[in-house]
Amino acid sequence: MRLQGKCTVNDLAEASGVSPVSVRHHLANLQAESLVETEEVKHGVGRPRLLFALSDTALEMFPSRYFRLIRRILEQIKDSMPPSAVQGLFASVAATMAADYAEQLDGLPLEDRLERLIQLLSEEGFEAELQHKGDSVTIRELSCPYFRMGKEHPEVCVIDQTFIATSLSLPVERVSCLLDGDTHCSFSIPVTVSEVGKVEA
Repeated sequence: MRLQGKCTVNDLAEASGVSPVSVRHHLANLQAESLVETEEVKHGVGRPRLLFALSDTALEMFPSRYFRLIRRILEQIKDSMPPSAVQGLFASVAATMAADYAEQLDGLPLEDRLERLIQLLSEEGFEAELQHKGDSVTIRELSCPYFRMGKEHPEVCVIDQTFIATSLSLPVERVSCLLDGDTHCSFSIPVTVSEVGKVEA
């Protein structure tokens, strides 16, 4: 599918040398993992043909040069803009992210907003969790989708912090960072238990 694009079951069976029944079984498994997409195409008289193609998620698994390209773009940006403007650019990216998700958060009680924010962070690749500590709530990120880029361009770290602060309309303090050798990134938010409800530590 990577070489040919959209394929029928028979196309895949012929190319792989396995039976159409086996191909359908493998395709069903790939669809269940959102790695394959389908499209019905009319073909003369009779039932439309079903075409299969790799999803964007599947294509992301193949080696790419995205990191190299992004690194070069960031180098050019930093060479042509003052540090404050670069910082502002990343903050603007975070604000755009927050705007994209605003409808999912607006109007929710703070407790529900925090829980939904954790889900959104995880969807963005941060593998986040929520903890209550004393007079504040802590968001812990056990992984970072920008870690490799952040080692060369730590300015990207402003993205998740600004995204959290903008989404909650609350001040957010970074208290640990993977780039500093910590086991996770964490952010402290001054919210009491009475405001949030019971949050499991």
